[in-house]
Amino acid sequence: MSISLTFKETMSGYFTLGVTDPAEGAKVGKQNNTQLAMHAKVSLDDLDRFLSDPNHLGWLTGTIDFPPFGTGIAANSGIFNLFKPTNDPDVTYMVYELAFQHQGQDYYLAGHKNVKDDPAGFDLWSDTTTLYTCLYQGKDKSGPIVGAGILTLGVKQLADLLSTIQVPGATSLAEKAHAIEKFGAFFAGKLWDSYIIPKFGKQLLDKSHDETLHYDVIVIGSGFGGAITGCRLAEKGLKVCILERGRRWEVKDYPRDPKDAWLWSNEKPAELNGWIDLRTYPNMAVAQCSGVGGGSLIYANIFVEAEPFVFDMGWPKEITYESLKPYYEKTGKMLNVQEVPDNQWPAKMKLMKEAAEKSGYSSRFRKMPLAVNFDPDFSYDRADPFGNQHSKYHINAFGQEQGTCIHCGNCDIGCPVKARNTLDLNYIPLAEQHGAVVKPLHLVQRITPLQSGTGYRVDFNVIDIDRKKLAPGFLNAKKVIVAAGTMGTNELLLRCRDQYGTLPNLSSVLGTGWSSNGDFLTPAIFNNRDISPTQGPTITSAIDFLDGSFKGQRFWVQDGGLPNLIKDAVTGLSTDHQYGHFFSVLQTLVKNNTPLSCVMPWFGQAVDASDGVLKLSRSRIPPFRHKMELNWNIQKSAGAVQALIDMHIELSKATGGAAEVPLTWTVLKNLITPHPLGGCRIGTSSTDGVVDHKGEVFGHPGLYIADGSIIPKAVGLNPSRTIAALAERMAELIKP
Repeated sequence: MSISLTFKETMSGYFTLGVTDPAEGAKVGKQNNTQLAMHAKVSLDDLDRFLSDPNHLGWLTGTIDFPPFGTGIAANSGIFNLFKPTNDPDVTYMVYELAFQHQGQDYYLAGHKNVKDDPAGFDLWSDTTTLYTCLYQGKDKSGPIVGAGILTLGVKQLADLLSTIQVPGATSLAEKAHAIEKFGAFFAGKLWDSYIIPKFGKQLLDKSHDETLHYDVIVIGSGFGGAITGCRLAEKGLKVCILERGRRWEVKDYPRDPKDAWLWSNEKPAELNGWIDLRTYPNMAVAQCSGVGGGSLIYANIFVEAEPFVFDMGWPKEITYESLKPYYEKTGKMLNVQEVPDNQWPAKMKLMKEAAEKSGYSSRFRKMPLAVNFDPDFSYDRADPFGNQHSKYHINAFGQEQGTCIHCGNCDIGCPVKARNTLDLNYIPLAEQHGAVVKPLHLVQRITPLQSGTGYRVDFNVIDIDRKKLAPGFLNAKKVIVAAGTMGTNELLLRCRDQYGTLPNLSSVLGTGWSSNGDFLTPAIFNNRDISPTQGPTITSAIDFLDGSFKGQRFWVQDGGLPNLIKDAVTGLSTDHQYGHFFSVLQTLVKNNTPLSCVMPWFGQAVDASDGVLKLSRSRIPPFRHKMELNWNIQKSAGAVQALIDMHIELSKATGGAAEVPLTWTVLKNLITPHPLGGCRIGTSSTDGVVDHKGEVFGHPGLYIADGSIIPKAVGLNPSRTIAALAERMAELIKP
């Protein structure tokens, strides 16, 4: 049941007929002692909706006292709007509008309060109590202005207002108090943003007003969506700038030691700007990478096409498997997709095939297409097979030096020989060869339409990793492509709509339809068997149940892998850590001094319910920080995840292993995903999507989204190639 909130507010001041400027009307009205009083009742029918709606629209009724017309004139309709965005992103309005009649003539009284910090002083009181008012002849503001003035709210009137607050629908005093507290925190938080932060907080947004178009296209993010669109548009001759929040990683800089730059924090980017961005929410955690190349730096090299069934529902008619096929092929060639050669299968890949055969699923076993360069002569039998000296180096088609895979298992934390075809070795250098500029360590804060209507302004903070400081900056471009990853893009756009108000007309479905893509990992223990999950590419193969034949759920099973870093860590901890004895015992439990060598990390994805919701909330006490929340309920997705787990258990038993389903699932039903999707889904209109089939944001020409956030539902397998194919298609459709 929705909770409503009402209060009464009286404002009065000098007002004059025949004047169109409020200041002039107040001046003349004071001379003539002509005043107008507005006695209004504000009604917020659904408080939660009011607080979450970027327009914050309520309703107004009341009476008007104006001696030239009379007193107690009934006004039975009107609107109330808090913090309505304007053309200036630093200015919002409080809007009060009432319709009434006098002698059979319609009139419309419309006023607004300017909410903006004055650099010359602290003017919060005057701004929030001063209503600049015009009287229009007619039913709305389209008629001629016939009067104007300034109304104010005095201290007594404010006290009276607070005493009139009611919460219809509240069933207890506690519920009433909670509703009032929610509204008060929202109101105070907005005022904090407008007055306290500009006056006393850190200056994190450049206040310059310059509408010069610096680029044709600004791309936010350099993952599969950003790198590809940036590259293809640069090839078309457009002036392109790619803004990336993370570093430009080189092999020598990859994190390895516990003291290295492992972690990224959106809350503290000046201090924590490392490799992995791990975000935790109730019942869900999301792992992402931060750096030039985006998700390609940390993904497991799987570059597979989605199944045709994925496009049967939820997609615009223009996008089908057949229509994406040419782009799937194009991206596969760019990333030089290969399979693990038959002469160099790691033990876990052999176990996958054995499990499929012993369980009666041999026809479902698939070798994975990998964006990895293999050496046909590689052998596990030679001395020190995983040493860097065995990699064969060459210059690729984009002028970048790369090696061949040495099966070291470090795919997810940076390949030491550059055998993985990450985006910083193909699309990004090709973009730069065509004039694109890549700016690492640029964390975008907001997007604002230019007042000229010629494009968009992109505000960002430049991260100085040496001084651990942020410096504000901005760039303008005719077109902007948001490709900050599913979590980054949703957060940026939610902030632009709900915090800054710079994109207030973004679709109401923004943030909905979020999916974890059904990711799950179940470790299984194989006594007296060497699995060595730290050897070989992170994932090599799959057993495919995407046809829904097992328990009516669509999923597939993959062989998981772990970075060889784990071996180094356990070995080191066994000698010089305060719990060294424990780690020494752990070493004796595994073969060949390789930690976890008897563990098979069964992995996989499933088609979940794709019903998560991302939204922006804020704390209810100063400094009223905004934070993105994920509302995720496992109920509708539990069947798909459990089917995947049950298959892990079945495959383990068939090969002599014992699956150890994590307590995080059996007890807590918690998940972790490296493949978040949705929130800015493709649709046919703003009622069912955020972008159209071309990736263009509804209602915002020239603003595009090109990452996993536009995928409308789970695909049940690794999504990188689908994101890439959509980006290729989008870039092709964008006109220079």
